[in-house]
Amino acid sequence: MDSSLESSPIMEMTESIARQTSFTLSLARRVGTAHARNSNLVFSPLSIHAVLGLLAAGSRGETEKQILSVLCSDSADELTFLSSQIVSPLLADGSAAGGPKLAFANGVWVDASLSLKPSFREVVTSAYKAEAKAVDFRSKANEAREDVNSWVHTLTGGLINELLPTGSVDNNTRLILGNALYFKGDWDKKFDSSQTIESDFYLLDGSTVQAPFMTTEDKQYLTSYDDFKVSGSLQARCEIKGGVLHV
Repeated sequence: MDSSLESSPIMEMTESIARQTSFTLSLARRVGTAHARNSNLVFSPLSIHAVLGLLAAGSRGETEKQILSVLCSDSADELTFLSSQIVSPLLADGSAAGGPKLAFANGVWVDASLSLKPSFREVVTSAYKAEAKAVDFRSKANEAREDVNSWVHTLTGGLINELLPTGSVDNNTRLILGNALYFKGDWDKKFDSSQTIESDFYLLDGSTVQAPFMTTEDKQYLTSYDDFKVSGSLQARCEIKGGVLHV
């Protein structure tokens, strides 16, 4: 094999995505086991990956090694490269062209008594497209908390009003790293609500409850995985206005 292909950007991107997928699956197993044994759970591994990537970019020594180990990554540079290839090209808002509304943003709030190193600030603003702000945690901690909450509230279309509760930020806080993710899209072919039926939904303990189900006679794109501990593990190809969403 040509050695130039082995180190090409495409190969690097493929390997980075594979590592991110490993992190995602590991995180899902741990979070699911610890917090969602008998309940539903929605979370964004990509958001957690982005914030930890930011943290890795500003860390050194044993701290950096531990973060990279969790993210299944070889270096902070690899994470920076992955973010630079994903944030702007793949997570751009498509609403202006009739596509889905998408917001993916990173934020950094640092105490005004400190300063970000130029190299770290460059990574923050260029690769992660993050907004870096100097705030006064020492004497105006609550105002800084409200600023973070306002940022999240705006980016999530008002769905998250208070990410940081009262008392979570105080005069000992020096740095906050944040991520906000928002998606809203219209189905290319809207579901006819008259085709909703009530049927049995099976819980983990084997019991059933009545739940509303969407029904259709159209062909669907489905794949099942035997090792997933969910009823009818599926990979769905969802057609939305302006593109195709894989979930």
